[in-house]
Amino acid sequence: MKLSTGIDLIETKRIADTIERHGERFLQRVYTEREIADCAGRIESLAARFAAKEAVAKALGCGIGDIGWQEIEVQRNAKRAPKLILSGEAARLAKKMKLKTWSVSLSHSQSHAIAMVVGIG
Repeated sequence: MKLSTGIDLIETKRIADTIERHGERFLQRVYTEREIADCAGRIESLAARFAAKEAVAKALGCGIGDIGWQEIEVQRNAKRAPKLILSGEAARLAKKMKLKTWSVSLSHSQSHAIAMVVGIG
């Protein structure tokens, strides 16, 4: 069995400040339409998803740029638990690394958001 992990912590103020400066341009570049709708403007939720995208990139051993922001999507399953959907280069890299199953955990406070991901193959 192969495991690959990634973790990321971000200050929610960083996301709020970036949205204030760049607005829709930032949101459309980083998040999918579904993520934007699911978060409904909640900065903490957007920050947690940002951290998840960074954590996935770490687990894949690369950075954002090697893979695109929108190639990593955080959705919710039927019980509203977060789940990862990879596409494009992120999915190709995961397949190359033989990582087939992903687990993601998100948490946040008013000031910070954190995400932990594990790729299993």
